[in-house]
Amino acid sequence: MPSEPTSRSAAARSQSTVAPRERLQDAHLYLCVDARRHLDGDRPRFTALRELAEQVCEGGCDIIQLRDKNSVGEHELGKMTILEQLEALRVLAEVVHAHGALLAVNDRMDVAVAAGADVAHVGQDDIPTEVARQILGDDTVLGLSCHSPADVDSALANPFIDYFCTGPIWATPTKPGRPGVGLELVDYAARQQAKARQQAVKPWFAIGGVNTDNAPEVVAAGANRLVVVRALTDAPYPVAAARDLRACATGE
Repeated sequence: MPSEPTSRSAAARSQSTVAPRERLQDAHLYLCVDARRHLDGDRPRFTALRELAEQVCEGGCDIIQLRDKNSVGEHELGKMTILEQLEALRVLAEVVHAHGALLAVNDRMDVAVAAGADVAHVGQDDIPTEVARQILGDDTVLGLSCHSPADVDSALANPFIDYFCTGPIWATPTKPGRPGVGLELVDYAARQQAKARQQAVKPWFAIGGVNTDNAPEVVAAGANRLVVVRALTDAPYPVAAARDLRACATGE
């Protein structure tokens, strides 16, 4: 009988042959992470990013998105250049694809294409989803942030996106100035999805201040897919935290 690491590697190789849109259907834990440049010190660049990615993927994280905006690294070291972003994404790609997970890029469709990302994500005020789809082509998964019931309704009917996120549930430092919308939007998305016709059904994630303590509340409100930041980036044991969050989302 193969050891656990060997079994995981075989599963990851099997997953790598499955299209990103199909793998999205089984995705329940999504991490948005900064490049963690401020933690590298004298080590090779993006070492801290690689280490965290390895840990959370070991714990079952399904998608990792690079999002360095408003990060400690950006404040201390300045904004990342496009080449730096591509280097960081290459590091992430090596890890996530070895684990059968998906690589995501925030906002920049050109960077997503250049990095060969599996997933791209836009906000309500970013490039229109129709244009994003034209840039990405047909194979890349596209997601959209939703902050209101009207946004959710629009997302469910949007033919250009594959998934959406509802939130932020609670205010977070990664979205300065944006108030939390509460669990009501999670409940609304769950009810609307249940009422949607089969062709309008899309995977959706709850986001914004979700952690191991409040994740059960979010799941009870109707979500079974979670986006997190500090719940994993600040976790003393990221493998265990990822495992707990994914188990909470899936009910396993």
